[in-house]
Amino acid sequence: MAASTPATRSRRIPWLVVIGVLVAAVSMRGPIVAPTPVLGSIAEDLVLTASTAGLITTVPVLAFAAFTPLAALLVRRAGAEVAVLFTLCGVLVGTLVRSIPGFGWMLAGMLIIGIAITVGNVVMPVIIRRDVPPERVTIVTAGYTAMLNVGSLLAAIGTAPIAAVVGWPLALMSWGVLALVGVALWGVHMRRDRGARSWVERDSGAPAGAVATTGSVPTVDELTGPMPVVQTSARAERPAWRIPIAWMLAAAFGMQSFAYYGVSTWLPTFLADTLGVDPTGAGALASMFQAFGIAGAFLVPLISRYAPQIVAAAVVCGCWLTLTLGLLLAPELFLVWVVFGGLGQAGGFVVIFTTLVRVARGGGEAAGMSALVQGGGYVIAASSAPLTGFLHQLSGGWTVPMLVIVAAIAIFTVCVLAGVRAARRADASIAA
Repeated sequence: MAASTPATRSRRIPWLVVIGVLVAAVSMRGPIVAPTPVLGSIAEDLVLTASTAGLITTVPVLAFAAFTPLAALLVRRAGAEVAVLFTLCGVLVGTLVRSIPGFGWMLAGMLIIGIAITVGNVVMPVIIRRDVPPERVTIVTAGYTAMLNVGSLLAAIGTAPIAAVVGWPLALMSWGVLALVGVALWGVHMRRDRGARSWVERDSGAPAGAVATTGSVPTVDELTGPMPVVQTSARAERPAWRIPIAWMLAAAFGMQSFAYYGVSTWLPTFLADTLGVDPTGAGALASMFQAFGIAGAFLVPLISRYAPQIVAAAVVCGCWLTLTLGLLLAPELFLVWVVFGGLGQAGGFVVIFTTLVRVARGGGEAAGMSALVQGGGYVIAASSAPLTGFLHQLSGGWTVPMLVIVAAIAIFTVCVLAGVRAARRADASIAA
């Protein structure tokens, strides 16, 4: 049998890398969601107002907005493998720090977690695009998105029962086990990767450093994500701030993130108040919002494959509106509304960033638009949890906060549909 060539070997799926990415993804959203089922207990023990308690989930979102440029620099300088290890170790350290008694330690731990996850947000698409065969990138990316929701699901459904036995500080600390598993698994991958590089160098006779490694510094194109950037025009690339659609997508991303973090943070408390369930039951019910997001990660790409993207965008908008209006008008039918909400919250990210890639003229423009969309969007999202908590405290109920979230989804609907239409017109002009 003929020996396999390097090109042949490169087409194989690197299962250890894929598993490492999926395990790491579990640790990259769960730590933010974990405090929400016990937020009432945290606020009571630390003597916090509702708006102040909302800062617990706001700090990581602010880190996403502020530290993305530094995260990209770390990936470039240290390499992708080290960046993933930094993410997992940072999540672990932050999880331990926030378990120390005191509100200051809670915020410090959440800030560390936010910075670590910011690095992970940047490097994971780089790993997927670099190591996964092109024909498998979409399914691995969908799996990565789904595992983000798995982490949220586990944290939402498990924190309250654990807290009922050992208290909320130890319950929050317990989720560090997921990061520990990720550190161990990624360490095995890095050790095997170093061994593989040494074997290639000996086999090829090339000096150390002359052979491309899986930890090489990524290019700007790699940092734009796992999807290939389509060159839509031969004209010069533009600064992101001069592209109207970039601002539309930033508004859409910001409004969706505003709704997501507002709903995720306060949904257990909302259900406890409106349905009269205990914290454990409220956490279990709220976890369904994350559970159906797992399906949404795969459903929306499937719709886009067989129908125009405007159809997928309309489905996402309809799902979000169904959730928010349903919670406002008939919260007792929560299990119906949450099915739509889960599909919408996962699908919205796919629609926004697919549209971004379609309209970018090149890799540099796509990178600039991505930075504008994510940076600006997370600035908007950071106000969600404190504002929702403040309005709840001020009004004494959930009608006013829910109306604000409905308004955010209405703006999201207008902006994302306008962005998809603009991308469709751009495609038509190129074809002509």
